[in-house]
Amino acid sequence: MKQQFDATLTGTDSEIDGIAQQVNRAGYANAYEFKSVDETLHLVIARDENGEWIRLDGTEPYLSSWIDELAEQAASHSL
Repeated sequence: MKQQFDATLTGTDSEIDGIAQQVNRAGYANAYEFKSVDETLHLVIARDENGEWIRLDGTEPYLSSWIDELAEQAASHSL
C-alpha cells in the first residue's frame, strides 16, 4: 500500500482537510490523489511531460491553486 499523509487545501471559505497518497495512473509516474475527510472534494494530480503539475481528475468546480498546494505537500512527504 502506498504511504498516505494528512493534507490540507485552502478553500474559498475555510481549509479542507483530507488524506493524500501516491497512486498509479496510466502514463503518469508519481500521481497523487487527495480525498477530503468530508468526501466533498477529490483531486488527482501528476507531472506532465514538461514537469509541470496538472490536474488529471477530480470533482468540479475546483481551484487551480489546489494543484500547487497538493504538489508541495506531496513533495514534502515523498521519500
